[in-house]
Amino acid sequence: MKQDSDGDNNILVQSANVDLGDNFPDYAKTNIRQVASKYFGHLSLASVHVTREGITYRCTVNMQMGALKMMSGEAKDKDLYTAFRGALQKTAKQLRRSKRELREDKAERIDKDMLLREGNTAPRREPRQDRGSTEAANDEGDYRAAAE
Repeated sequence: MKQDSDGDNNILVQSANVDLGDNFPDYAKTNIRQVASKYFGHLSLASVHVTREGITYRCTVNMQMGALKMMSGEAKDKDLYTAFRGALQKTAKQLRRSKRELREDKAERIDKDMLLREGNTAPRREPRQDRGSTEAANDEGDYRAAAE
């Protein structure tokens, strides 16, 4: 077994009752490294576990990036590689959402915040005491102002 300096020692590809062959572990490690470099860059730990359930394969991918929590994705398919890609896509989606949440350049929606604080109701007006006076009729906010 060859020893790589790429950090393969923290990527574990295993199976309980499926012969993975020679190509699948290399394929899995390459794709995990690619996803890890895309989102955070520092892969602490990753594991791929494959089991056979009837005619389908169940693949579970666990990845931990830096000090973040463990992200996990699972998929089933009749093809081993398709099951792995599905599980890796689910894990990548979790990593993408974590990265988006941690970004500091996220714009704030001030208008949405103000609407949530005020509520969706129209601003209330004070009741008018004297409807007959010209001052009340010529108010800027009164759309029923009589033209005199």
